[in-house]
Amino acid sequence: MIRIAFCDDDPTVLSDLHELLTLYRAKKEEEITDDIFHSPLDLIAEIERGVRYDILFLDVLMPGESGIDAATEIRSYDKNTKIIFLTSSQEYAVQSYAVNAFYYQMKPICAESFSRLMDSVLALCEKEKERSLILHCKTGITQIKPTELEYCEVIHRTLFIHMTSGKVLESIGSLDELSKQLMTFGNFIRPHRSYLVNLDYIQNLSYRAITMSCLTEIPIPRGKYNEIKNAFLEYAFLSGR
Repeated sequence: MIRIAFCDDDPTVLSDLHELLTLYRAKKEEEITDDIFHSPLDLIAEIERGVRYDILFLDVLMPGESGIDAATEIRSYDKNTKIIFLTSSQEYAVQSYAVNAFYYQMKPICAESFSRLMDSVLALCEKEKERSLILHCKTGITQIKPTELEYCEVIHRTLFIHMTSGKVLESIGSLDELSKQLMTFGNFIRPHRSYLVNLDYIQNLSYRAITMSCLTEIPIPRGKYNEIKNAFLEYAFLSGR
């Protein structure tokens, strides 16, 4: 299910966008829902409450707060939503890149242009979801690439996601559920009930611990060394390491 938000202070534009989406949805037989906002402040409030949109259509010039300013604030909660700016002027096109906008669409938008734009943004959404993980973190909803995830640990019901960049994301959730998601990527193992490890970043294995690339040592429970060693060697052979 794809979620879209339209935000514009002009009711006519919002009505036109909703109609264009209705036609597109019927033609493509896509499962897409849309929410309509007359004010960027209302949209931001919804995102602050934890609602995630795959795609945002934002008018650039709106009373109170511009679309550019709204997008900047939205990025502090969601770095992955695809932002499409709508405007009747190219004046702010350069600024749109500062918030990693997907596209800068001139008004009015016709059915053909809308359809092409939707095809393009949905294809990107689908591609990213195939090789990405969505996390509800303290800093907001975050989409990460498993290839950049070194290891995960759980401490007192809080998940700590250690990235290869050194950044640590905190998320409330179950390591069992996270494990189910990560195991589908084929390069993760769970050597300990409190840890998940990316096989690509194992630097050394001993009977007592796994040493990661960041030099963190993850304990190996008694009797599990051979199982972990065999999993690592099999993965290394198949991946050509």
